[in-house]
Amino acid sequence: MELVETSRIMWTPFHESTLAAGVTAVTVYNHTMLPLSYGDPEAEYRRLTEGVAIWDVACQRQVQLAGPDAGDLAQILCTRDLSQARVGQGKYTAMVDHQGRLINDPLVLRADDDVWWLSLADGDMLQWCRAIASERQMSVEVSDANVAPLAVQGPLAEDVVAALLGDWIREIKFFNYHRAEVDGIPMRVGRAGWSKQGGFELYLEDATRGNDLWDLVMAAGEPFEIGPGGPNAIERVQSGLLSYRTETTDDTDPFEAGLGKYVDLEASDFIGRDALIEKRERGLQRSLVGVVFDEHPGVLKNPWPVMATGQVVGSVRVVVVSPKVGRSIGMAMIDVPHNVPGTDLVTSSPNGEWSITVAALPFV
Repeated sequence: MELVETSRIMWTPFHESTLAAGVTAVTVYNHTMLPLSYGDPEAEYRRLTEGVAIWDVACQRQVQLAGPDAGDLAQILCTRDLSQARVGQGKYTAMVDHQGRLINDPLVLRADDDVWWLSLADGDMLQWCRAIASERQMSVEVSDANVAPLAVQGPLAEDVVAALLGDWIREIKFFNYHRAEVDGIPMRVGRAGWSKQGGFELYLEDATRGNDLWDLVMAAGEPFEIGPGGPNAIERVQSGLLSYRTETTDDTDPFEAGLGKYVDLEASDFIGRDALIEKRERGLQRSLVGVVFDEHPGVLKNPWPVMATGQVVGSVRVVVVSPKVGRSIGMAMIDVPHNVPGTDLVTSSPNGEWSITVAALPFV
């Protein structure tokens, strides 16, 4: 199967570099190419967990809110209290619709006094943000910031970025971003990334210099044996990191998805707040949990039903073979009261039925 280059898919500023590095598997995320693998999943996992990896994650599109009402719009859109956010500070948040249903889980960054970026999960949020701004007659311009993140992830990531930009980056706090430049390439550098192994994201602000930046990072990382990779399903499942639209459906709310601590019902006003207050008062009806398999069930392509005494009580959303747990593990959305860790259940795949045990997240 061939992924055809068309104007419907955005090819990232790092595209030529990923081809030269031998990319073998890609997907489409936010209408943008996302490289996933370079042909050696075991080596890519080891780089991420023991060394350092470079990822093209320009698919994390940035919806930019700019203007006098930008901060007010950001607060209306996000479930976190943003009133104390400083310039350069980011916060992980949920976005919900008027019924309290999860529609994205971005990082919201105050890029300047009257400029905010929403670093998106896979979802069409640009038109949503424009519609809300127009409906409320707000003085704000909503656009794509045309910023391309390049991630450096793993235990040695800090050493690589320090070699590239200087030791000052070691003082950057988590989800904080600073302006930087190397070889005339403008960027924002922040301590962040879609793994729990530590790392940085370089938000490239000149799309014509993507391959130059890739080469500079690779040169800085050569003493640390840096290599290419992509967002790693094994690591993220072990770490209990949510993948929007993988573990969620169109009617999932933030509480069910494990994002309750990122919902500030008392401190902020936002779209869907009243609906979420009602959901909190009713209590959880289901939740995202870990599951451990007795045997390896094979590859999951679509959700598998979970049964208790013959009744469907949820679905398995993702399955991986975990080096750290030593078993096949996954994440599942399971109804109360069957979502308690230690509960034994059964799931059904095209290959047969499999015994699973509910586990707390994260696994490690």
